[in-house]
Amino acid sequence: MRNTLGDLNNYLFEQIERLNDDELEGDSLQGEITRAKAVCTVATQIVNNGKLILDARKFNDNRMDIDKETPKMLEG
Repeated sequence: MRNTLGDLNNYLFEQIERLNDDELEGDSLQGEITRAKAVCTVATQIVNNGKLILDARKFNDNRMDIDKETPKMLEG
């Protein structure tokens, strides 16, 4: 993964394809379900972080004091 939202989207669809494998049964299926839940949790956090960065950029565009610096952790 190259760490873009497009890559994340592709990875999530790959996960769906693995879950949709009709030959997956028993422990293998349960392992894939556990993996999918972990992937979903991480993906959700990545999307939330992206939204925070976007919100910070929107805030910067609309602020009155253009000379005030944005905290480094919100710079994306």
